Amino acid sequence: MNENKPGDSQNLACVFCRKNDDCPNKYGEKKTKEKWNLTVHYYCLLMSSGIWQRGKEEEGVYGFLIEDIRKEVNRASKLKCCVCKKNGASIGCVAPRCKRSYHFPCGLQRECIFQFTGNFASFCWNHRPVQIITSNNYRESLPCTICLEFIEPIPSYNILRSPCCKNAWFHRDCLQVQAINAGVFFFRCTICSNSDIFQKEMLRMGIHIPEKDASWELEENAYQELLQHHERCDVRRCRCKEGRDYNAPDSKWEIKRCQCCGSSGTHLACSSLRSWEQNWECLECRGIIYNSGEFQKAKKHVLPNSNNVGITDCLLEESSPKLPRQSPGSQSKDLLRQGSKFRRNVSTLLIELGFQIKKKTKRLYINKANIWTSALDAFRNRNFNPSYAIEVAYVIENDNFGSEHPGSKQEFLSLLMQHLENSSLFEGSLSKNLSLNSQALKENLYYEAGKMLAISLVHGGPSPGFFSKTLFNCLVYGPENTQPILDDVSDFDVAQIIIRINTATTVADLKSVINECYNYLELIGCLRLITTLSDKYMLVKDILVYHVIQRVQAPFESFKQGLKTLGVLEKIQAYPEAFCSILCHKPESLSAKILSDLFTVHTLPDVKALGFWNSYLQAVEDGKSTTTMEDILIFATGCSSIPPAGFKPTPSIECLHVDFPVGNKCNNCLAIPVTNTYKEFQENMDFTIRNTLKLEKEESSHYIGH
Repeated sequence: MNENKPGDSQNLACVFCRKNDDCPNKYGEKKTKEKWNLTVHYYCLLMSSGIWQRGKEEEGVYGFLIEDIRKEVNRASKLKCCVCKKNGASIGCVAPRCKRSYHFPCGLQRECIFQFTGNFASFCWNHRPVQIITSNNYRESLPCTICLEFIEPIPSYNILRSPCCKNAWFHRDCLQVQAINAGVFFFRCTICSNSDIFQKEMLRMGIHIPEKDASWELEENAYQELLQHHERCDVRRCRCKEGRDYNAPDSKWEIKRCQCCGSSGTHLACSSLRSWEQNWECLECRGIIYNSGEFQKAKKHVLPNSNNVGITDCLLEESSPKLPRQSPGSQSKDLLRQGSKFRRNVSTLLIELGFQIKKKTKRLYINKANIWTSALDAFRNRNFNPSYAIEVAYVIENDNFGSEHPGSKQEFLSLLMQHLENSSLFEGSLSKNLSLNSQALKENLYYEAGKMLAISLVHGGPSPGFFSKTLFNCLVYGPENTQPILDDVSDFDVAQIIIRINTATTVADLKSVINECYNYLELIGCLRLITTLSDKYMLVKDILVYHVIQRVQAPFESFKQGLKTLGVLEKIQAYPEAFCSILCHKPESLSAKILSDLFTVHTLPDVKALGFWNSYLQAVEDGKSTTTMEDILIFATGCSSIPPAGFKPTPSIECLHVDFPVGNKCNNCLAIPVTNTYKEFQENMDFTIRNTLKLEKEESSHYIGH
């Protein structure tokens, strides 16, 4: 094994599943590291429950360190596969209380689902997610839209339906092969070409979509013929003295191609075209359009200020349904592949940071009525380590019996972020900047706030979503490279001074304002000699920089140090575009579709109850219920929005023979009642959710806002 022997690797067995099969479509690429006498299937490695990618992509095997792989193999050697009954089962079902473990090939054999996204969850055959359809109107077989073989249109493990086109059905194997060939940038619905909704559903159902270019994109000069375009004037009488092949962009001698076929052209001047935006069709295409009857239909639309419009004029004036203008010679393979750049998703970045979290658990004792003080005490405890897994226990203040009950980590972090947003550490209405609070600075609370934000992001809590662009730019690019705006000023008096200076129309008016504000400008060091009216712009800039940046320099540096916890600040600075979406913007509003996709059905579904559940979500979205989408999510998980890193464990639905719904925030599980009528279902859901949340708010209302 000391020498490279390419032929031998095919006969080597994977250290996880003990199979020597080399089938990339089923098990992922087979990788052999002869130096360490190690062979693994990529999917066996990726889906193993006790390992994470701690190295860079080029280290170890796909970033999984050799020492970690050996530890995982050793851990798995003690676990028996519930399918083949042999040891080495490295993959476990993520469903709560499910103890099944299995090898990756054995899981495929028993139709388990492996999700190649998020936390790379695995579900056994009893707990796997399913596709639910309210009714089946298809009485006959339908073709798989990829291989065209006829299949029964009933969702199952091997048969999947498109989430965006209800008449599109696929074999699982067909979808998987297409996904591997197309990659994340070209894998889409074969009917409507939707990619976002389609990919999300396919990932949920266990289709692996590799983050790579499509196989046809990797071929040398694959699109060379598409880069060639027609550049010749083909009209009967060409007026250009330089000849039919002459093309001068941005002039009357620029060549315009036929908007229908693209294989004929004209100089703008040769067809009396006044601008590039006007449409032009060659004689052949014009004849087809006229004879097809489409043109006569178009004449029914009255054009403004035109009573007598001829055929030629109509064709020239009507707006083009084709692509916008592209200057000749500007097309290239890169333009044909717009959007194919690899972009880091913020959830992926946070999951990477989450790999630092150790298995060791630290229990935090939290009083929900005093979240801030409880969190400060817990995070300042000398035994607290941000890289330890967090476990929450709720306690009641002044409880002589010392009772405690399990709490939801995500609910705790959500309540903490709500308090932080409304605390005196920040100022502003919606987009907030740091305030200057001398007592908070003395108590080092700005550092603690940054630390809490970092912990929340990495440990699966919600994002703040209230940073101003100015605060964000200061963190990413530095205060010296950031220019504040008037909206960053929350002090009314200071804002009025800036407005008065900015709206001064004469030098005399400007000097008058400065004289009135002399003491303030002298105090902040912004007095300057005024000689021209344009000096007001530099003065306004100086005031903004002082008030928004220089005044809070000490709180900013302390807050910045806190954000360095678990390497969060460094990640923000490396990927500012990704983090701006969660730090400066609130999460998207929840919809019936989002919640329906979010909750996985873990138990054998009661079709009637699930139908009521989907109808209830739609009623809530349409405003026909007293609850909101956010209320439902809070009731089940403790969070009003989906955390950037996703929920762990995945939110699930259970159908129980109970009168009222039950929310288990520790497991993100919602038990919905089985009722005889939808009206009874909705009333029970509304009553329980509304009153539960009302009670929780009353318990903590005396503290919120303090």
